[in-house]
Amino acid sequence: MAHWRQIRLLTWDVKDTLLRLHRSVGEEYASRAQAHGLEVEATALEQAFRQVFKAHSHRFPNYGLSHGLTSRQWWQDVVLQTFHQAGVRDAQAVAPVADQLYKDLSSPCSWKVLEGAEATLRKCRKRGLRLAVVSNFDQRLEGILVGLSLREYFDFVLTSGATGWQKPDPHIFREALRLAHVEPEVAVHIGDSYHCDYKGARAVGMHSFLVVGPGPLDPGVKDSVPQEHILPSLPHLLPALDHLEGSSTGL
Repeated sequence: MAHWRQIRLLTWDVKDTLLRLHRSVGEEYASRAQAHGLEVEATALEQAFRQVFKAHSHRFPNYGLSHGLTSRQWWQDVVLQTFHQAGVRDAQAVAPVADQLYKDLSSPCSWKVLEGAEATLRKCRKRGLRLAVVSNFDQRLEGILVGLSLREYFDFVLTSGATGWQKPDPHIFREALRLAHVEPEVAVHIGDSYHCDYKGARAVGMHSFLVVGPGPLDPGVKDSVPQEHILPSLPHLLPALDHLEGSSTGL
């Protein structure tokens, strides 16, 4: 008869789970461009960014780590290509915009902590849980977390830009388990991506919760994720953990 051990480690996605940009990427890009005398529609930039980011991430994964790129170089290329696709062909005019964007989006001022995030982290620590970050982010994340007074809640921060492993790669989750000295069955991952967070963590034997927000669920996700694994907001986490521990007595 197996006995249930309490959850000991929570690993966290960051972007759109704990933090969000104050404005959309398209709005950020358009605003910085306007300050440098370039008028480009935010919607066009948003659409171009999504395509460029996906293609660049596929060609140079983990912010170009294995290709010898710095995250600054990687992002400058993304910005140049985004503006080019949105109709601005003058790379020389866009270069200072790219520099400014990299600096500005490194600043905590560009980010906001999502409602309930800090209170939830504080309550989790109060319970004696270990917390860590597992994020597809670059080297700037540590500074952003420090600036927003969130870094103190985490034992360690793992990013794809530093480790070379991008969620849902099992290596980054296993590294978190190794650093925390815990088995996957006593660890939980929390994130907003069904593919990268929910499925990625479960593939290595961890528990996982999917943060979905107030909007309607994608039908594929709705059919694949049990209701008790879905968090409409972060304050729902602690009751969900209680339910998880209470229902996992197992025989």
